[in-house]
Amino acid sequence: MLTTTQFELEFTEVATSDLPTAAILVAAGNATRMGGNKQFLPLLGIPVLARSLMAFQNCPQIRDIVVVARKEEIPDVQRLADEYFILKLTAVVAGGAQRQDSVEHGLLALADDIVYVAIHDGARPMITPASIEAVLTDARAHGAAALGVPVKDTIKQVDGQMRIERTIPRETLYAVQTPQVFDVAIYKKALDYAKANALAVTDDCMLCEAAGFPVFITTGSYSNIKITTPEDIAVAENYLAGEEQP
Repeated sequence: MLTTTQFELEFTEVATSDLPTAAILVAAGNATRMGGNKQFLPLLGIPVLARSLMAFQNCPQIRDIVVVARKEEIPDVQRLADEYFILKLTAVVAGGAQRQDSVEHGLLALADDIVYVAIHDGARPMITPASIEAVLTDARAHGAAALGVPVKDTIKQVDGQMRIERTIPRETLYAVQTPQVFDVAIYKKALDYAKANALAVTDDCMLCEAAGFPVFITTGSYSNIKITTPEDIAVAENYLAGEEQP
């Protein structure tokens, strides 16, 4: 594991806006709580995944897009990309058993010259090009960055009997979103570390954290929600209705 000082010494990449950058959109989940694949559900007439793809298509600093999908849905994703003119799409690949396996499949599909990768949940359709640009800027300055928002609720830690043990200071807590952006060389080292130590992670920041690479938080938007339950569709449509009013 690297210390922060060792990391800072190793990370010498010059932060410039012309470094080749790609996005991996992960859309290979089972969506059991939705009763069907949430990626293709309409939000004000436009499918969830299409809205996510459009944001990265419209972000100038993103050159290539790779989508990771369930194998049987690869043709559907390709048709969706064609319908919504996602011209930056370079590959649609099958996902793996776990999320980190799916991301690795996407990583293997990137062009050899890609320096930075933005990893995004396909089911976060409210992402905007401006937020993508902001987290890219921070990743190029720090090596790794992720969107996040301050936690609003008071958070309690409980024991096995559901008794409160302590209150965690809210000022130190952020709810992390995607995209999460990494120098590709850093991400590959973190992935190797996770494999060597049989680590299972729930997001890509955890890979870097475990390997000793610090991740910077870029303040995002509370509207950048993940579609997980049917109620989230209504919430997202309310946000969109406000944004799309003349």
